Amino acid sequence: MRPTDRRNLVIAALAICLLMPFAVQARPGDSDGADGGRPSATYMGVQHAVRFDVSPPLRDIARLLPLPLQFEAEIADEGDTGLEGPYGPQDADAAVQGAVGEGTLPPPDVSFDGPISVGFTPPDSVGDVGPNHYVAMSNVTSTIHNKTGTIVMGPFNNNSLWSGFGGDCETNNSGDPVVLYDQLADRWLLSQFTSSGPTFFNCVALSTTGDPTGTYFRWAFPTDTPTNFPDYPKYGVWPEAYLLATREFSAAGPFAGVGAYALNRVEMLAGNPSPQVIAFLATPAGVGIANIGDGLLPSDLDGTNPPPGGSPGVFVGSMDNGGPYGASQDALTIWEFDFDFSNPPASSFTLVDTLPVAAFDSIFPCSPGSRDCIPQPGTTVKVDHQGYRQRVIHRLAYRNFGDHQSMVTNQSVEVPTAISGVRWYELRNTGGGWSVHQQGTYAPGTGDGIDRWFGSIAMDASGNMGLGFSASDDTATFPSVWYTGRLAGDPLGTLPQGEDSIIDGGGSQLSSGHRWGDYSSMNIDPVDDCTFWFVSEYYPVTASSSWRMRIGSFRFPSCMSDFLFGDGFETGDTSAWDQTAN
Repeated sequence: MRPTDRRNLVIAALAICLLMPFAVQARPGDSDGADGGRPSATYMGVQHAVRFDVSPPLRDIARLLPLPLQFEAEIADEGDTGLEGPYGPQDADAAVQGAVGEGTLPPPDVSFDGPISVGFTPPDSVGDVGPNHYVAMSNVTSTIHNKTGTIVMGPFNNNSLWSGFGGDCETNNSGDPVVLYDQLADRWLLSQFTSSGPTFFNCVALSTTGDPTGTYFRWAFPTDTPTNFPDYPKYGVWPEAYLLATREFSAAGPFAGVGAYALNRVEMLAGNPSPQVIAFLATPAGVGIANIGDGLLPSDLDGTNPPPGGSPGVFVGSMDNGGPYGASQDALTIWEFDFDFSNPPASSFTLVDTLPVAAFDSIFPCSPGSRDCIPQPGTTVKVDHQGYRQRVIHRLAYRNFGDHQSMVTNQSVEVPTAISGVRWYELRNTGGGWSVHQQGTYAPGTGDGIDRWFGSIAMDASGNMGLGFSASDDTATFPSVWYTGRLAGDPLGTLPQGEDSIIDGGGSQLSSGHRWGDYSSMNIDPVDDCTFWFVSEYYPVTASSSWRMRIGSFRFPSCMSDFLFGDGFETGDTSAWDQTAN
C-alpha cells in the first residue's frame, strides 16, 4: 500500500515545535567509563595480509563459475555478548514526528531488483554507486548493474571474487558483505569475512581501475587476534585509510570486544602486497560494555571535499539507558581513531565524547522470541526489529561543507503503542568537536499503524537528507521499501518532504528465523553528488526465504553541485577528480 493521504498538518506543526529544543550540545568528557575519564582501546599492533594477488578480470571469473557454488550461511546469528543484564527504564521517545510531512517528495528515477535469494536469511542488503555502475551484494550473491538497472554481470557468488586466490577467502562464502565506491580514487572495495576458522579473515578486493567488472587487488587480512571471528564488519572511506569496525568473538565463543582497524589506503591503491593495518580492540573489561554496546560505525566520506588535514577517523556508537548494558543515559559515543602509519605505536583509538540525545527506547516488545517483532499481513510470523542492538545502523555518512563537518546516521527504536520508528541524527563539528545538531524519530505509525524501521540515511551536496527504511503492518502493508527526506532549510528535527515507495511488497516472510537483515544502505551518486541510491529487501510473494533486494534512486531538484557544471561529470568522466590518496 503506497503511503499517501496520511498527513496531518496540525500534528506536523506541533511536532516541529516540540522537536526544536533537542539540538543537544556535547558534554565534553562525559562517558560511562568506570574511571570517569576517556576509555581507550588496546593497541594490537600492525597486521599484514597473509595472502595477496591480482585477479583476472571479474567478468571472466564469473563467466567460468556459474551458480550454484558452494556457499555457507552467515556463521554467527548476531549472537548476544553474554554481558547483557536487566533492562533499564523504558523511556518515552522525546523527539517523535508522528505524521508524514506535507512536502512533495520526488518519485524514484529508477527502481530495479538486485541479487536474488538462494534459500537463506538474512540478505544483509548493501551496495554502492559509481559513475556508470551500481554494485549490489547480499549474503551470498552479487550483481553489477548499469544505472538504468540492467544487469551487466551476475548474479555470481561473492567468493567468486577470490577464485584462484587460495585459502579460506576462496573456499568460504560466508556473508556480511560490504561495497564501497572510493570516489577520491575511482576504485571499488568489496569485502566479506571467512567463517571456517580456526584463523579468521577479512577478505578485501580493491579494483585496479574504475571498472567493477575488471581486475582486483586481493588480500586476506587476519583479525587483530587471528582466532577472533570478525562479525558485522563495516568499512568507511577516509583519505589516508579505509576504516573498519568489527564485532569480535573469541574462538571459544565469548564476546571479545569491538575491533577498529585503519587499512593503509595509499599502499592498497598502489597494490602493495602487504599494506599496513593498524589494529585496536576495545574490550568490555577495558572500556566498559556500555561504551561499545553491540558495535561502532566508522565514518564514510561522501563528496570529494576531504576532512581537514590530519583529522582522525571517527567511529560512533549508541547508548540506551533502557537497554541491557547499564548505560546511564541515552547518548551517542564518539570515538576517534588517530592512526599514524609512520609510527604505528603512536596511534590511538579513544572515546573522546559522549553526547546526550533526546530520550528514546530501543527495546521493542518482541514475542515469543527476541526477533519476533514487526507484524506482517496474513501471518502470525513477525520479523526482526534490530533495535535491541545497541548501535547505530549503516552508514555513518560524513560530509565536509567547509564551514562545518556533518555526519548522519540512524537506529531503529520503539515509539508509544509498540510502533517502530527510525531515530536519525545529524552531528556537526564547526571546529570545537562534535555535537548533536539535530535529531528526530520518524514514526508516522503512531497515526497510521505502520511500522517503519531498518533505515539508512545520507546527505547530498546541498545538505538535503534522504532516509530509506522498511515498512510493514499486520493488515495491508507487506514489508516494503520506502523513503522520506528533508531539505537543508526545513525546520530542525523534521523529515517533512513527504513519503514515497521504491517498491511495495507483495508478500510476507514466513521463515522461522525471523531475520530481516542487519543493514541496508543509502548512498550518494558521485556523478552529481545529489542523487540518492537506496537498497533494501522485500518479498514479492509470501514465502519462507524468497526475498529480493530492491535498488532505487531519487533526487531533490534543489540540490546544487559543482559536478553539474562542466568537467565531464555528467557523462561519467572522472578525469577531473582528485584521484590521489590525500
